[in-house]
Amino acid sequence: MDGSSERPAKAPQREQWGSRIGVILAVAGSAVGLGNFLRFPGLAAKYGGGAFLIPYFVSMILIGIPICWCEWTIGRAGGLRGFNSAPGIFGAIWPARGSRYIGVLALIIPVTIYMYYVCIEAWCMAYAWYYLTGHLSFGKDPARYGDFFEEFVGAHANGAIADGGIQPALVFLMIAFIVNFWLIYRGLARGIEAFCKYAMPALIIAACIILVRVLTLGTPNPELPEQNVLNGLGFMWNPKVPDGTSVLAIVLNPEAWLQAAGQVFFSLSVGFGVILTYASYLRSRDDVVLSGLTASSTNQFCEVVLGGLITIPAAFIFLGPAPIEKVAGSTLGLGFYTLPVIFEYLPVGHLFGFLWFALLTLAAITSSLSMLQPAIAFIEEGLGVGRRAAVALLGTVTGSGALLVAFCSKDLVALDIMDFWVGQVMIFVLATITVIIFGWVIGVDRGLAEAHRGADLQIPRIYRYIIKYVSPTLLVTIFVMFLYENVDAYVDKVLASPQARVTAIFIGMLVCLFTLLVRRAGVRWDTEERLQTWEARGTRRSGP
Repeated sequence: MDGSSERPAKAPQREQWGSRIGVILAVAGSAVGLGNFLRFPGLAAKYGGGAFLIPYFVSMILIGIPICWCEWTIGRAGGLRGFNSAPGIFGAIWPARGSRYIGVLALIIPVTIYMYYVCIEAWCMAYAWYYLTGHLSFGKDPARYGDFFEEFVGAHANGAIADGGIQPALVFLMIAFIVNFWLIYRGLARGIEAFCKYAMPALIIAACIILVRVLTLGTPNPELPEQNVLNGLGFMWNPKVPDGTSVLAIVLNPEAWLQAAGQVFFSLSVGFGVILTYASYLRSRDDVVLSGLTASSTNQFCEVVLGGLITIPAAFIFLGPAPIEKVAGSTLGLGFYTLPVIFEYLPVGHLFGFLWFALLTLAAITSSLSMLQPAIAFIEEGLGVGRRAAVALLGTVTGSGALLVAFCSKDLVALDIMDFWVGQVMIFVLATITVIIFGWVIGVDRGLAEAHRGADLQIPRIYRYIIKYVSPTLLVTIFVMFLYENVDAYVDKVLASPQARVTAIFIGMLVCLFTLLVRRAGVRWDTEERLQTWEARGTRRSGP
């Protein structure tokens, strides 16, 4: 239901998705990213292949999908009250003092993740270009590809300037940055939705081509008959650890559960604030249950079926299980160190190399676009400015952060600090708060009734108990374990170098900036004109 006619004249007209398939592909695009094709295969290989899938799918069922439904429902409910930004949404559904400030997390998280994510996106874009032009071929030695990657990203020394000129990585960063902001400037339907409608099918087609090639490799080296496709698939799917570690040991390993839960958050884009914003553009009868499940299923297909079955079996066939485990666990290891070696074994390997990194680039852009929309929506409605001004302001902030990552490149320290404190700690906090608000503040019965409005599929009744009791308990337990395992090391890392301290200070400044902006937006929303508008709207719209 479009209520744009009831907005005050000075407020921007409310955007909406052009089609149901458009919003599903856009949300799936926000979830399908580098984590599907780089991070998930590395974690699966590190934690025993099929053994890792046990905590992974348990986390998906008990944490990921429930939070996904909560965010879709809360987002749509906030949108029907006239808000498209997380601070406005939280304030509308929970009219308690200070509730809007929860939305600060939902702004900080996607904006900060974008700052380092766009750098990795630029690396993928560069590799695709190098393969296309025939400038990336160093034989069959992974170490040479590792040396090239570390030199390319500046991992040995800080700074993006070398030999009197700009490093190529910075050039591609500028290109990626411009592409993202051009698309986000075009708006929801003409920018994000239009791009995802073409990018997502192209991504899946490219992945399927590579997958078919991997699954038809057979036994390339007769001298190593054990390194074949079937055994590679077995390593991926069978709950059996090659080094002799028991499956039970993997299942009881707290670190495996931490990594599995973290991967689920990245896989589904839950805890980011992205789905809250995307769902706020839905109409009152748009299905959030089936749409959320469809977007999640698309993501899982790309992650487990495409990402896992391409990377792990291929690495197993050509390199054996030991090298996989050596580089596994690193988000970048399999993607930038190992797969380029595999392409050397294939006929027209440069073509498959280009296709692989073009796939990664598409996946990265669909995700990075989604990270910009929450802040754009907030700046537009909270500060009352137009799209051009919102894009300019956000471009300045995210550009500063991306340059910080590019210049503090030694050991990728800025990227690492941002990823831990924002991409992991804050995501856990926001996801926990969201499910508690749905289950306890709104009330799980009332929340599910809102979710079922216009739904073609009913959420199973057991999720009433999962959302209210199981999901919060698991989230808190995993988060406490996560802090116990990691926080001391990262505090020491922040104190260890000036670059790490500068990055931590930058994150703190972002928190202060968005807190002040939310406060200013709250004052604006609380004017008499706004209050009268929301009261009039509330007489004919219902929700939690």
